[in-house]
Amino acid sequence: MTMRPTRVSMIGTLACAMMLGTISAAPAQTQLKVMVFPGLSNVPIFAAQHKNLFAKHGLTIELLNTPNSDVLRDGLAKGDHQIAHAAVHNAVAMVELAKADVAIVTGGDNGFNRIFVQPEINAYAELRGKTVVVDAPNTAYALLLYKVLKDSGLNKGDYAVKPVGGTTARLDAMTKDKANAAGVLNPPYTFRAKAAGLKDMGAAAKAIGAYQAGGAFVMRDWAKANSDTLVRYISAYVEGCRWALDPANKAEAIALIADRLKLTPDVAAQSYAVATDPPDNIAKDAKFNMEGFKTCSSCAPRSKDNGAAIRRRRRNMSICRFTIGRWRASDSERNRLWPNEFPHCRQQRSPFSHRTSAGLKQSSTFTT
Repeated sequence: MTMRPTRVSMIGTLACAMMLGTISAAPAQTQLKVMVFPGLSNVPIFAAQHKNLFAKHGLTIELLNTPNSDVLRDGLAKGDHQIAHAAVHNAVAMVELAKADVAIVTGGDNGFNRIFVQPEINAYAELRGKTVVVDAPNTAYALLLYKVLKDSGLNKGDYAVKPVGGTTARLDAMTKDKANAAGVLNPPYTFRAKAAGLKDMGAAAKAIGAYQAGGAFVMRDWAKANSDTLVRYISAYVEGCRWALDPANKAEAIALIADRLKLTPDVAAQSYAVATDPPDNIAKDAKFNMEGFKTCSSCAPRSKDNGAAIRRRRRNMSICRFTIGRWRASDSERNRLWPNEFPHCRQQRSPFSHRTSAGLKQSSTFTT
């Protein structure tokens, strides 16, 4: 597969879902492979599977767990799977490092990330000369950790970086070898970390502010060739978000989390609270957090080579921040009803020039 460099774009929360309730007759079942990191961020997918929402939209999903970012990114580029859910900085890395043509298509959450250290560590400054564990050293939560440490006076080189893999691997590394002094973890593994005696230094979001972590991204060529499939996938995913966030479904959702993540009822209930309690809950309707994405971008280390890349990333990040209800509105209605939704935006050519099977016009994108 030949990949050409381009910008990362967010195709609406995609607009998301082009409209729940507007796709009446489900087509023949379409097979999709979706790769994720194991963890709480997958609750909307679990919900959509549990409530047969993917089947409702004519999809059969094979959900694959990745051991690390490299497997997820490389597999997406090669077409081994069609959709990836992970920290969206992985999509940025694919564009800037691998020169891949990637589109971010949903938001998700802030990662629910917390920084854990060995019990004898009392401050980030004490990590000087020690080892921190990460997934891949050049993206996502590794960069978040570097940013937190830099804000505490530690620069790269003041500590060693050990790539070990996803959250499960980072937790194992820290519990099996005390030389691995710190790492970013998220639920439900944060509860296991506490039980194992690791020290919780607090939520990463409190240290750096709003952060766009989890989201879905795809290869742009695949999206263009399979736009109807992508719309149906996002429709089911957003419906899964809504079901999971509905308090009426709390008991059933906790049982679902316990089953899918193999947790005790108590830990499942704690995990559910993290996923659903504002302000850091799963994003309503998978909305993309642009301010959080700017924070995500600022976490990238600056050098003479990538400083310009960071500026290009912000300039070229095409975002159409429509919620599902707003997607039905015309441009004039959007400007009238939500005048502050797109400050200082200019309209660009639509990333796709087609209509969905439901006869809905695809959106223009907007650049801030």
